[in-house]
Parts: sequence; C-alpha cells; structure tokens
Amino acid sequence: MTAPDDPLVIFTPSGKRGRFPAGTPVLTAARQLGVDLDSVCGGRGICSKCQITPAYGDFPKHGLTVTEDALTPWNAVEERYKSKRGLIEGRRLGCQACIAGNVVIDVPPESQVHKQVVRKRAEARQIVMDPATRLYYVEVAEPDMHEPSGDLERLERALSDQWGLAHVKGDLRTLQMLQPALRKGAWSVTCAVYHGDGLGEARILHVWPGFYEGSIYGLAIDLGSTTIAGHLCDLVTGEVLASTGLMNPQIRFGEDLMSRVSYAMLNPNGAAEMTRAVRGAMNALVEQTAAEARIAPELIFEAVIVCNPVMHHLLLGIDPVELGQAPFALATASAQTLWASEIDMRMHPDARIYILPCIAGHVGADAAAVALSEAPNQSDELMLVVDVGTNAEILLGNKEKVLACSSPTGPAFEGAQISSGQRAAPGAIERVEIDPVSKEPRFRVIGCDLWSDAPGFAEATRATGISGICGSGIIEVIAEMRMAGLVDAGGLIGSAEQTGTSRCVPEGRTHAYLLHDGSAEGGPRILVTQGDVRAIQLAKSALYAGARLLMDQLGVESVDRVVLAGAFGAHISPKHAMVLGMIPDCDLAKVTSAGNAAGTGARIALLNSAARREVETLVTLIHKVETAIEPRFQEHFVAANAIPHASDPFPRLASVVALPAVAFNVGGDRGDRGRRRRAS
Repeated sequence: MTAPDDPLVIFTPSGKRGRFPAGTPVLTAARQLGVDLDSVCGGRGICSKCQITPAYGDFPKHGLTVTEDALTPWNAVEERYKSKRGLIEGRRLGCQACIAGNVVIDVPPESQVHKQVVRKRAEARQIVMDPATRLYYVEVAEPDMHEPSGDLERLERALSDQWGLAHVKGDLRTLQMLQPALRKGAWSVTCAVYHGDGLGEARILHVWPGFYEGSIYGLAIDLGSTTIAGHLCDLVTGEVLASTGLMNPQIRFGEDLMSRVSYAMLNPNGAAEMTRAVRGAMNALVEQTAAEARIAPELIFEAVIVCNPVMHHLLLGIDPVELGQAPFALATASAQTLWASEIDMRMHPDARIYILPCIAGHVGADAAAVALSEAPNQSDELMLVVDVGTNAEILLGNKEKVLACSSPTGPAFEGAQISSGQRAAPGAIERVEIDPVSKEPRFRVIGCDLWSDAPGFAEATRATGISGICGSGIIEVIAEMRMAGLVDAGGLIGSAEQTGTSRCVPEGRTHAYLLHDGSAEGGPRILVTQGDVRAIQLAKSALYAGARLLMDQLGVESVDRVVLAGAFGAHISPKHAMVLGMIPDCDLAKVTSAGNAAGTGARIALLNSAARREVETLVTLIHKVETAIEPRFQEHFVAANAIPHASDPFPRLASVVALPAVAFNVGGDRGDRGRRRRAS
C-alpha cells in the first residue's frame, strides 16, 4: 500500500506517475504503472535492458524539486556492469536503483519494449536535384620540376578547368588525404565539393583515388519537441534510403516548450543539460539511419535541420530564456550554416549543417519548412495548413498574403498525458470505431492490418499484445465517443445508465469508457478517462483558437482548403478531426493530408540548394501573429472547448455527421455535479 507522503515518481516520455514507498526498485514502479521499460534478466543487472536516466532540479510543471539523492546510491552490480560493458554517463539500471525521494525518470528509446514506428515518414515528392554537395571526377596534372606547384593548387586548377569551379578551395584535411589519393588513382581523383549558398567559394570536403563508384549522403532532420525524425537521402539520386525516429530525451525536463524554458531559468546549467541531451539524440539518429542504410556515418556530408525556436536555440547551445517572456526575442532568425562539429554531430569530419530560418519568436524553422513544402503563397484558394504537434504551427493564406502563428497544444496529441497513452509502436491502438447503437468498439493496432473483431486478430497481435493507445488512436476514440453519444458537447463522459452501455464505468468521481480489457490475457485494461478527454479538449482548443485568430486577421469566416501536416496528418481522418473541432468547418473533400510536411521541407532544402534561397525569402513575406498577446485568443480558446464548438455552427460537418444531442451534466445528482467540477 502507498501513503500520501510516499515519494512521487514521474516517468517520461509516457507521463505516467504514482507514489511508491522508499526502497521500491525503479523497475518495479515502472511495471506497476504500465511503463514501457524492458528487462529480460529478472532484475539481476545482467541484461542492461532497463537503463533509465533520472533528472534532477526544479520541475515547476510537476510541482517537484528533484535532489541528487532521489535514488539510492550507485551499487556494486551497476559498477560491475559499467566496468565490463560500459554505461552512458547519467544512466542507472532500473532494477538496481531504488526510489528514495520524488523523482523524474526518463526511459530512453533503447530501453523501451515497444520500439517506435516512424510516423513522420518521408512523403513521396518530386524534387529537382540540385544538392549543395556534389561529386566531381578530375584528372590532375602530374608534378613537374620545371613548373613547380603544389598538388592542391593543381587539383583546384583541374576543378576550374574541367568543371568551371573557379573558386573552389581545399583545407588542411584536404591536404592530409590528397597526396596518397592522387598517386593511388594515377593522378585522377573524385572530389566531394560543397557549394554552400551557391555563390562565391566552394570547398573540397573529401578526395577519393580514381573514379569513386559509391555515393554521398545527407540527412533531413525534423527536430520536434516530442519526437525527432530523420530521413537519409542519397545526394546523387535523391532516393530516401532510411527513415528513423526517436523520442526527444528533453521531454524529461518538460513536456512542452515553456516547461523547458522554465527548467533553463530555474536550474543552473539547465540549458546546457538540455543541449547535451538533444545533441546525444541527434547522434543516435545519425547512427540509426546509417545502420539502417548500411553505410558509414562518415559518408554523411550534409544535414538540414528544421525545428521550433526553443529546439533551435537549445541545439545551438543558446539559452532559450528570452523566448519565455515578451517580446520573445530570437537570438537570430536567419538561416544558419555550420560545421557539424560545432554542434557535436558525428558525421563526416567536414560535414556541413544547414538550419532553415525562423519566422518569429514562436514560429520556427519547422513552420518555414512547412511553408516551403506546401506553398500557401502560391495558392489561389485560401489555404489553412496545420502542422499538429506538441507546439502546433499554423499557416493561413494564398497568393495575396500568408499569416502564421504557433499554438501550445501540448503533448496529448503525441499520446503523452493520456492514461493509457504511449508512443506509436507495435501494439498501440491507432484506429477506433464505435457502433452508435451497441456502443461496442472495434480497433486496429500498429503492426496488424486486421480490425479487432476480425477472425485471426488475437493470433496476429499475440507477439505485440495490445499495449496502449497512441496519439492518432486517442483522437479517433474521443471523436467516435462523441458520435456514439458517450460524450456530450461539453466533453463529459456519461454513466452506464445515461449511455446505455456497461462500458462506461465509474472512475473516481467521473466515468471512463472501457476500450479494451486485456487483463484476462495478462495485458492492460485500456480506458478512456475523463482526464484524457479533458487533455484532448485543451489541445484541440488551442489549435482551433490559433486558426480562428488568423481567420480574424484576414476578416474571413471560412477557409477553402485545410491541409493537415505532421505525424497525425497522415493518420487522422478529416471527419474525426472536424468532429473534435480541431480544425474549422470545411468541405471534407478539401481536407487533405500532407504527412510530415516539415520533414518534406527539410528534404527539399537538402536536395535543392536553390530552395534554401527561396525559403529565406519566403519567411520575410510571412506575417507573424503572436497568440500570447492577442486578446481574442482566450475567447476563441474557451468557445473551442466544446466538441466540436460552443458557437461556430459547422454546417458542412452537420451535413455529413449527425451528433447526438446528449447532455450528462443534468439531473442534479451529487455524482454528476462532482464530475462536472472535475471535468471543467
């Protein structure tokens, strides 16, 4: 039994929490909370699958201060494991470290049983190949005693004469590899040359003897608040060879951006801690994509990175404190070109990094990448582009004008802050349908194409189990609950008597909907709780309010087209998004998915250097609207709490979906009144 004064343990990225008596092993706490923490050795400290990272300092979002003695001291088992096999600095073994005080614990991707599925996949897109780094084969004049000159100078002359590269230069690294390459290649070599901004001086990055038959590679990286996705591309053909995703380890410092800014403000070296964490994740991404494509990381010569302003500053090692207070000043809004070594990325030793420009203090390079990918500035129709994530970027406009804003939706859309929430991994519920008459659900899980009521479903999911519900699943199930009359317009879940189904079960002073009961098979009991509905209401209200604010600025009451971008754009049906009220009313046929538009924009900039100049110009033409200081934002936010909306009529939605006119906060019984207070 736990007591109210027992230490509070919060696991990230899942957000699951609970109180446990001092001395409880972290692995035990994780298992009791249903946290996805691996272990195969029975807690003997042999397998190392249960590695965790405790976070120390002030966490105002959680109301916690975590001290260095929050876990029991390092023990002999951990010391033996570290001496024999190594352990990343700051890591502990969950089976050995025991709880001693309030603590925030991060479960890194490699310690999670259910490995993440890359939802931010590379979208099919025709891109004109014009990479900044290219291969050139040249034949170099042999040295001549009568006309003395250096090998580098003759290589530079050959590149100028044979390829028109008049301003190409080598450096010390070029010199170190040049002479052996020239002689081994019988005075012919292949050079990788970086052209930078396409103007002025180009730089020799690498030299191979003779004709190099291999290729060179680049990474397009979408660095999100919750997830990081990378696409490894062949810089010769443009082909996407590997796509990998992982959780952003910064989530242990705060689930949303302002929590991370607060962590930097309240903790000495807090910003530096978060910088180390995200750079470590970026290197893990480099290694994973290279391994998937079966190439050496040293063959990755370029990376293009898109991210929001807080991630931008933390990646660059800039304290984000100014982004946490008006006027939300960026250290720089300009595009950045860096050596990979400047941000500790382990690729080719001379690899270059290009970071797209930011639009404004809370609208970053990821929004610029979406604008590059979806081009609302070239549209005849009024287009609303919504990049759904922990911090949603919203663009509205056409050929005449484009507006942009960001809206703090929080991590609920990513499956965090949800009672049975998890990452998009095999076994996670991703699609849901509820029969409006019987109120019975059926669902699909990642890794299986069958619906749960289809023959063979149990056998097909035996390996993965049914482990939880990911972001796309929670959006669909709440929309389905509204359409089936299980949730009213205010977001209140009805009782079994009110809804006519025993699946609506008491949950404290509120009710929950039983989506799946896996207890008979040793699996979890997956409920949609009142807290889950509330978390999604808050997230979708912020999203809708941001879009509505941009519509106010343009003086319009409707949009012609809606483009859903981000991890959810490809996985949420337009109908479910509109039933929830995530997006304004629109013809459903004109609500389309762009998939990972930010990642696509990064890939365009990677493979076409002219696109970099294009996006640098484009961001200067986009007008930024700051939601934090707009007085109508809160008004729109409150009205959008209803499902789909308290006052906007949604006529196009009403023509295809009839929402039940149910209201569960009636009748005056004590339970309903209590539930309403908790839900509001």
